[in-house]
Amino acid sequence: MKSLLKYAMPMVNHKPYIAMLFVQFIYAGMALFSKAAISKGMNPCVFVVYRQAFATITLAPFAFFFESKLTSLSYNLIWKIFLISLFGLTLSLNLYSVAIKYTTATFAAATTNTIPVLTLIIAVSLRTESISVQKLPGLAKVLGSVISLSGAFVFAFVKGPAINSMNWNSSTHNQTTNSVIKNHSVGEWIKGCLIMLAANTAWSMWLVLQGRIVKRYPAKLRLTALQCFFSFIQSAIWAIAAERNPSAWKLGWDVHLLAVLYCGVIVAGITYWLQVWTIEKKGPVFTAIFTPLALVITAIFSAFLWNETLHWGSVAGVVLLVGGLYSVLWGKKREEGERVANEEHVDSNKEKLYWNVLHISDDF
Repeated sequence: MKSLLKYAMPMVNHKPYIAMLFVQFIYAGMALFSKAAISKGMNPCVFVVYRQAFATITLAPFAFFFESKLTSLSYNLIWKIFLISLFGLTLSLNLYSVAIKYTTATFAAATTNTIPVLTLIIAVSLRTESISVQKLPGLAKVLGSVISLSGAFVFAFVKGPAINSMNWNSSTHNQTTNSVIKNHSVGEWIKGCLIMLAANTAWSMWLVLQGRIVKRYPAKLRLTALQCFFSFIQSAIWAIAAERNPSAWKLGWDVHLLAVLYCGVIVAGITYWLQVWTIEKKGPVFTAIFTPLALVITAIFSAFLWNETLHWGSVAGVVLLVGGLYSVLWGKKREEGERVANEEHVDSNKEKLYWNVLHISDDF
C-alpha cells in the first residue's frame, strides 16, 4: 500500500501541470476555429452568444448531478459572479472575437502572452500575489514573464529565412488558405492589436478575481455554469444591439456550427472548469504562465492546415518562450518551497516553545 501511495503522489502533484498543458492545446484549437468561422462571415458577437449557450447547456447537467449539495448563494455573491462574468467572459470573449477578425490565429495566440504579465501586475496590485525582486525567485518570475512576452512577439513579428521543409501542404488547400488568411491594412492591424490587448486585460482581471470568488463558492462546476449562463445573457443583449439582420443568426452544417460547438462544449465546458480547479490549487499567476504554449501549438497547426510559412525567427521566439516559461515556473516552485519551509520552521518553534513551557510548569 505504501509503495502505491509513493508512486501515486507524484502524479497528484503533476495534475495542475498536465491540466494546463491540455488547456493550451484546447485554446490553440479555439484560435484556429474562431478565425476560420469569423473569416467566413460569421458575426463575432453572434459567435460568442452561441458558444456561451452551448457551454451553459453542456455544464448545467454536470453541475446539477455532480454537485448535488447546494452551496448557499447570497444576492451579494450572485452580483459579484455576474460582474466577474461580464469582465472575464463576456467582455474578453467579444473583444477577442472582434480582434481576431483583423489579425490572424497565430497573432491572437501570440498576444495572449501578455496575460502572464498583466495577471502578475493585477495580482500584485490587489495583493493576491506577493513578489520581491530582491529575492531570486521573485526576480525569476518577473524576468521570465518579460522574456516569455518578448519571445511571443519575436515569434509573431521577426520572420527571417523561411523553413522550406515546413511547406508540406499541397495546392488543393490554397482556396481554404486564401479564405482564412487575408491581408489587412495597417489601420485594421493596429485596431486588432489594441482590441486584443483590451481583451487580454479583461481576461487577466478574471483570473485574479476568480481566485477570490472560488473561496466563497467552492462548487466549481456550478460556478462555471453560472458564469457561462450570465455571459450568455450579457452577450445576447450585446449581439442583438450590434446585429439586427436575422440571417446572421442562422447556423448551417459548416465551419460555423463546428466552431461554436468546439468553443462552447470543449473550450467553455472543459477548459473553464480546469482553470477554476487549477486556480484553486496553484493560484492565478500559475494558470496564466502556461499561455505561451498555445502560440507554438497554433503556429504548427496553422502551417499544417492553412499553409502558413514558418520562419527561423520563430525558432528564436520559441527559445525565449520556453526559457521564460521555465524561469517563471522555477521561481513559483522555489517560492512555494520557501513558504512551506518557513511554515514548518514556525510550527517547529511553536512545538519547542510548548514543551519548554510544559517543562517549566512541571518544575514548579
